[in-house]
Amino acid sequence: MDNLQVCILYQRTGRFIMADIVSREQRSKNMSAIRSKDTKPEIYIRHLLFSHGYRYRKNCSSITGCPDIYLAKYKTAIFINGCFWHRHTNCKFAYTPKSRIEFWNKKFNSNISRDLVVHHQLFDENIKCLVIWECCVKIMKKDTLYEENILTAIEKFLRSSDMYMELPEKSD
Repeated sequence: MDNLQVCILYQRTGRFIMADIVSREQRSKNMSAIRSKDTKPEIYIRHLLFSHGYRYRKNCSSITGCPDIYLAKYKTAIFINGCFWHRHTNCKFAYTPKSRIEFWNKKFNSNISRDLVVHHQLFDENIKCLVIWECCVKIMKKDTLYEENILTAIEKFLRSSDMYMELPEKSD
């Protein structure tokens, strides 16, 4: 965008736009590197479950919502959600970018809506749903006691009749 276009845009909108510090090609490359499968938090949770004797299917497309981990023995779908993309409430990683706010709000709202639909469909199919947030995994990597507590909570959930749980649990 040249200076003339910026001046015209400023006259029309009354505000300057902030230029991206990287080229469009570089931004595209950066965004395409964000994975949807086999993320580090997923791999960490899978390794933890496997090392404790749990066997699972990963990214099982035959289950509604294609969960990151599916424990057939327990009829449990596990989703490892990124706090940013899935809008973890009151989490510092769930910030909203300052530019293109309408775009981001629309994107986030569609993600939240899709998550709710998937959770309801799993409930209707009598499949338990466990959501583990990215921030929880980050703490688990640093704190072995916290990791043990989360693993205990997962095991308790698998044995319970509860149909839904989020980790970390929401504090009321």
